[in-house]
Amino acid sequence: MAQDPNSASGSGTAREEALVKVPSKDPKKKDEKKDEDLSEEDLALKQQLELYVERVQDPDPGLQKVALESMRQEIRTSTSSMTSVPKPLKFLRPHYGTLKEYYELMADSDLKKFLADILSVLAMTMSAEGERDSLKYRLLGSEGDIGSWGHEYVRNLAGEIAQEYTKQQFFFYVGIRSVIVEGPVCLNHLFKAKRAPIDDLMELVQQIVAFHMKHNAEYEAVDLLMEVEDLDLLVEHVDGTNYKRTCLYLTSAARYLPGPDDMLVLDIAYMIYLKFEEYPSALQIALFLDNLQYVKQLFTSCDDLLRKKQFCYILARHGITFELDEEMVADDEEREALQDIINNNKLTEGYLTLARDIEVMEPKSPEDIYKAHLLDGRASAGASVDSARQNLAATFVNAFVNAGFGEDKLMTVPAEASSGGSSGNWLFKNKEHGKASAAASLGMILLWDVDSGLAQIDKYFHSNDNYVIAGALLGVGIVNCGVKNDCDPAMALLGDYVDKEDSSIRIGAIMGLGLAYAGSQSEQIRSKLNPILGDNKAPLDVIAFTAISLGLVYVGSCNEEVAQAIIFALMDRSDSELGEPLIRLLPLGLGLLYLGKQDSVEATAEVSKTFNEKIRKYCDMTLLSCAYAGTGNVLKVQHLLGQCAQHLEKGESHQGPAVLGIAMVAMVPLALGLLCISNPKVNVMDTLSRLSHDTVTEVAMAAVISLGLIGAGTNNARIAGMLRNLSSYYYKEASLLFCVRIAQGLVHLGKGLLTLAPYHSERFLLSPTALAGIINLAARMFGLSRSHSLLNVDENLKSLSVPVRVGQAVDVVGQAGRPKTITGFQTHSTPVLLAAGDRAELATEKYYILSLQWDLFPVLPANNAC
Repeated sequence: MAQDPNSASGSGTAREEALVKVPSKDPKKKDEKKDEDLSEEDLALKQQLELYVERVQDPDPGLQKVALESMRQEIRTSTSSMTSVPKPLKFLRPHYGTLKEYYELMADSDLKKFLADILSVLAMTMSAEGERDSLKYRLLGSEGDIGSWGHEYVRNLAGEIAQEYTKQQFFFYVGIRSVIVEGPVCLNHLFKAKRAPIDDLMELVQQIVAFHMKHNAEYEAVDLLMEVEDLDLLVEHVDGTNYKRTCLYLTSAARYLPGPDDMLVLDIAYMIYLKFEEYPSALQIALFLDNLQYVKQLFTSCDDLLRKKQFCYILARHGITFELDEEMVADDEEREALQDIINNNKLTEGYLTLARDIEVMEPKSPEDIYKAHLLDGRASAGASVDSARQNLAATFVNAFVNAGFGEDKLMTVPAEASSGGSSGNWLFKNKEHGKASAAASLGMILLWDVDSGLAQIDKYFHSNDNYVIAGALLGVGIVNCGVKNDCDPAMALLGDYVDKEDSSIRIGAIMGLGLAYAGSQSEQIRSKLNPILGDNKAPLDVIAFTAISLGLVYVGSCNEEVAQAIIFALMDRSDSELGEPLIRLLPLGLGLLYLGKQDSVEATAEVSKTFNEKIRKYCDMTLLSCAYAGTGNVLKVQHLLGQCAQHLEKGESHQGPAVLGIAMVAMVPLALGLLCISNPKVNVMDTLSRLSHDTVTEVAMAAVISLGLIGAGTNNARIAGMLRNLSSYYYKEASLLFCVRIAQGLVHLGKGLLTLAPYHSERFLLSPTALAGIINLAARMFGLSRSHSLLNVDENLKSLSVPVRVGQAVDVVGQAGRPKTITGFQTHSTPVLLAAGDRAELATEKYYILSLQWDLFPVLPANNAC
């Protein structure tokens, strides 16, 4: 039988023979074979370059110069557009070592510098890793234009400069350490030794930055200057064609830098915007930095009244208290008009104009939101039962849906026109705290309309029911929320009730003041409320809500006097009081003082470690979560994760604030809701929908409320359908059904014209008062703000309808030229509503926009050039 050629025994010898490497007898034949693969043109270039290498080593300086010039010309023409390794560099690779050796033998001359230039370019692909030969020979070469060698060469040089700078810094710090540890070393000599190579590098940096800025590579210039810690150089290199792209990259990069580098980068962006008179963008940077001196500088630098009006709308949207003076606005009438915009005195007028334009003025009842007729028989029958809990839910839903519209079908209708009875009748369909909620809901319905709102709430101050009075006091605070009136009606109405004996009335007045003056840092409020924290006779609930109220008024201020008052109030509490749930509001009020202030909380955090062990960890986690809210600090997230991984001992509850502090990591229902406020992402929606059917009641309730939070003010049909089905599913469970109703009201907040999202200016700025309201969710307080509505005004601040393109926002950071900033757009006429992630562009040349962000009441002056 013939042997199988594929068998193991027969194939071994053949495989061994195939694997035997036969060395070439003549290496020259191998080179000749390679040369045969080259085209005639490439072969001629290779031979020409080899000739240049020989001529460079010729003793005749004339021949050397011609060879170097020719070689330089060949390399420059090939590196101007580099999509692969250029052929001259490829052919010169075998000769790199030869040229380096000859360079060392050459005497100092211009020819030696020319050769250094060529070696610098060759080292880009031929030097060993970490040697930085390209930079070495560049410093030894001629001082010509580095851009003539091509973009890739400049980029490679920038990378080596960054490495060399880091090395020089390391050696310098080692030298400083030797001064401290090992004894006397001449410090002057040490600084001079550091400065010499750094100066040479900075000269190159100047050239590279200038090259990058002229060739649409602003991000590379910024990166290099960050590496060499000299970002100030950027200001002198930007021009009118690239400053917007440069600043966009700076503001985006700042999010990924540790402090204080992030603030320094934003400072540079502010100076660039100021240099090119891009004042609205500079104002947003100033607000991000929380630098009111910068804000004042912008008002004094700008002479255009229309731009100043735009500034005022931005300040009003951010929710900070700012007083104009004669230096900022000289004319008294103009100053008063601008101050009215900052104080939001025209807010209700603009809000109702928007509502009329998009035809949503008609009041809605809770039944219009529940849509019980779409459910099966059992759920709709259960919904008709008149219970105090369901009436309370209807009160909340009614207030949320009709917020700011001034009229509804429960509280503001006259008795003869009301299907459900007059406002008084509806009020007394509730019990105790339900009455307070109903009275306070009138403040939500009349939101921002101070004159009309106070007149309608006034009648409840004459009630004999303390709960009604308490609700009216809270309603006064809600009406004045975010609005500053020269007459100061909130203080005049609420001040006398702060010291009443009844706790409900006191809490209503205290929280009313907190809401009315949120973010104002009013000394008058502090002097009124601070003594309550030190009053040993005051009930715990009054003290707790006083701390919250002061936290709202002084949010993000790091006010030491308020912080000390809350700390002393915590220290004075007895062991029994420290076990009460309300005690947690005191650390929360303390945390609000340091909201977003990062390292400023450290001293207070150290003091909190001396608290009673029952509240110590809870306070520490609350302070940490508030101080780093919205900053994205990875180290703090890891620390909070570590706290969440610990096993709780009896009585400990500090993991709650730790989880909320890392909402993105810990997939907890309420944390998910806080993470995507007014932003109904499909994946989050599906997760919460599954959790809303959880067997653990607390988890299901949190998931239901979170569905309301992520859909707040969006009228999202999918979430509305989910909640309708949940109302049928939980029709027998009163607590869960109540949560479903609250969530339904949130989804239809302000009929889609309001939002709970604390971010604005395309998610660049974070409103501290809005974020404080969200953090106070447990106390049933929400940070209401205008929706992402697009309502623009003309020079006279009258509503203006213009065509705009609305589409999904596109990230254009680091892209050259003028890329499209939206995709999948549709053209509408304003006013329109912008969903989360949407962006708008002006679709006409008849007007131009003063602010790049459309969610800030943009002022559109007429374009006279058209």
